[in-house]
Amino acid sequence: PKRFEKLHQDYPDVARAYEKLGEAVHSSGPLDDKTRALIKLAISTGAGLEGAVHSHTRKALELAITNEEIRQTVLLALPTIGLPSTMAAMSWVDDLLVKK
Repeated sequence: PKRFEKLHQDYPDVARAYEKLGEAVHSSGPLDDKTRALIKLAISTGAGLEGAVHSHTRKALELAITNEEIRQTVLLALPTIGLPSTMAAMSWVDDLLVKK
């Protein structure tokens, strides 16, 4: 994303530290890549972060996670975050899953 690229340009030390933190938390336990990717998508959905939902959907697709698995991950948020928030997140996922 452009904003993250700008962070790298303007604050390379901060960007590297952020990436290093991400690597550390990913390697800190037994969860596999697929599970971590779906959890990150779920967290982004619950937090209502459109950019993060886009980012984690892209990462899930790179891991060959299916469209149905991605959509179910978002749908699981429905009882907790409500219909409007879930539908917003589903639309963000569909920005990447639905061929225009």
